[in-house]
Amino acid sequence: MGRASAMVPLTNYLSPLRTDVRYATTTNFTGEVLYKRPALFLRREAAEAIKLVSDSLKKKQLSLLIYDAYRPYSITQKMWEIVPDDRYAANPANGSGHNRGVAVDLTLCNLATGEPLAMPTPYDNFTDTAHHSFTNLPAIVAANRAQLKGVMEHYGFKALETEWWHYALPDPKRYPLLDLSFKQLKKLSRRHVP
Repeated sequence: MGRASAMVPLTNYLSPLRTDVRYATTTNFTGEVLYKRPALFLRREAAEAIKLVSDSLKKKQLSLLIYDAYRPYSITQKMWEIVPDDRYAANPANGSGHNRGVAVDLTLCNLATGEPLAMPTPYDNFTDTAHHSFTNLPAIVAANRAQLKGVMEHYGFKALETEWWHYALPDPKRYPLLDLSFKQLKKLSRRHVP
């Protein structure tokens, strides 16, 4: 793999690194703990772009709150069994940008307090209200969603129409699907200098 395609921990790129990894708890759409000892990894190309997003937001006293990044392929298979709808879950036949290390689920929060900004729905909400095209929103909520989309797109990410929180680099299939555990990724990352 080339330099841009290496898998890297977001701890090396984001400060502060604020997280709310719901798949490590039962507070997610499956009701099950899907991640044991999770870590947030992305391809270096995506991590470098997220750092640019974060640095840009700091000037506005904002930060990122990360819900999910790399996801092992086996987890995508479990999710599909529960929600077999490709508007909201990746079909394992194609895999996901998360499985390729180029997709991230996130929101905006206050830099000083870590308090998330108001968004159209909670994370992993499978209703039309979570769609970018949904417009029946309070002005501040619409503005927050637009600000997140604007900064992510400015630094090269593409929005998923049905999920206001999901962004991925274009053409994710240029990277292979991965089914490495977080433990395996942590071991690999210790062997390589970022």
